[in-house]
Amino acid sequence: MLSAGDAQHGWTLEHLSRLKPPLLTCEPVLSEAAFIVSRIGGEPSVVPALLDKGVLRIDFSIQDQAGHLRALMDRYSKLPMSLADACLVRMSELIDDSVVMTFDSDFRIYRKSNRKVIPLMAPEGI
Repeated sequence: MLSAGDAQHGWTLEHLSRLKPPLLTCEPVLSEAAFIVSRIGGEPSVVPALLDKGVLRIDFSIQDQAGHLRALMDRYSKLPMSLADACLVRMSELIDDSVVMTFDSDFRIYRKSNRKVIPLMAPEGI
């Protein structure tokens, strides 16, 4: 969404146009996004600007979910699972009818509540 030159830019804009803000996320995802935007030469402050504009909303407490996050990261330690991924998996467990929008193929491996497939919004081949 934030990089017009990205191969998935069109797919992202098309799919985001179908969603009603705010989209729920967590701090580690924002941190990863800001890092990626900076790495491709963009301005990382566009990421917190999405919070200011109401496009994104943080709806997760790492403090409250630390034990669950640790368990997820231990379960998937061979991948390894990032804190951002663990937060999204845990959010998918806590929020009914949630769908994770991702470009990370590891979400095809992760399971919520130990065995349930996580509903994904992801491009073909990911």
